[in-house]
Amino acid sequence: METKANYVLIGAFTILVTLFLLLFALWAAKYTSEKDWRNYAVIFNEPVTGLSEGGSVQYNGISVGTVQTLRLAPDDPRRVIALLRLQSDAPIKTDTRAKLSIQGITGSPFIQLTGGNPGSPPLANVDRREVPVIQTEASALQNIADTANRLVARLDQVLSDENVKRVSNTLANIEAMTGSIADQREDLRALIVNARKSSEQLTTTLDTTNRAVENVDRELVAKLPGLIAKLDSTLTRLDSAANNANGILDDNRTAIRSFAHDGLSQLGPTLGELRSLVRDLRRLSDRLEGSPTRFLLGRDAPKEFEPQ
Repeated sequence: METKANYVLIGAFTILVTLFLLLFALWAAKYTSEKDWRNYAVIFNEPVTGLSEGGSVQYNGISVGTVQTLRLAPDDPRRVIALLRLQSDAPIKTDTRAKLSIQGITGSPFIQLTGGNPGSPPLANVDRREVPVIQTEASALQNIADTANRLVARLDQVLSDENVKRVSNTLANIEAMTGSIADQREDLRALIVNARKSSEQLTTTLDTTNRAVENVDRELVAKLPGLIAKLDSTLTRLDSAANNANGILDDNRTAIRSFAHDGLSQLGPTLGELRSLVRDLRRLSDRLEGSPTRFLLGRDAPKEFEPQ
């Protein structure tokens, strides 16, 4: 009996040790697995059509993890929360950005991580939450969709009923103006012919004017040396005359000064006497014109005989 009891104890101990080692191995494997991976969250403000759980996450084109879960934000259903499982050594920085991308034209969507300045601190050291959040930026797909929406909205405005009516009116006006021009085809032809003739005449006039100006320029250039010589001679004579006048003034400065003091002082009385003389002569002229006989003979003129 004791032998059988020892076998039971040994078997039970062996089973317990085996279970312990198995549990330890599972824990170690889980610890190692958790240590090699790290969770991050990305919140998209745009639809993630085509992206699914298990989708690829790339950093500058290199796969660094997968999408664990996708769900709508509980506080805002317009936003999508994606839980990412990334390699622990992936350089996720504070300026790392996530955006939705697509492989080729018909490929499946995936999450593309870009940025990450080497001098920026790791996101996990700054964001102390259990799951750090990677900031997003608008994807090329979203930009294309927004641009298409704006173009469609503008196209709707351009093709509104009012604008269509205006375009129709404009076309009608153009058609009416074209018809009016067609009716006046002969007048337009005559106008064009007259314009051509006027242009030819203007060209001829300009040619004649150019030749006249060239002739005048040539004559002026030919006569210019003679004119300059005459002008130089005239200036020389004027200079000589000015020098002679200065000499005369210098020679007669004493006489001029004497005239200015003595002659001008006597000029006033002389002008007064001359004014009196002119007044007496005017009075004498008036008397002579009114009664010359009486003035000359000193008596009244004889009266003419008048018969009874």
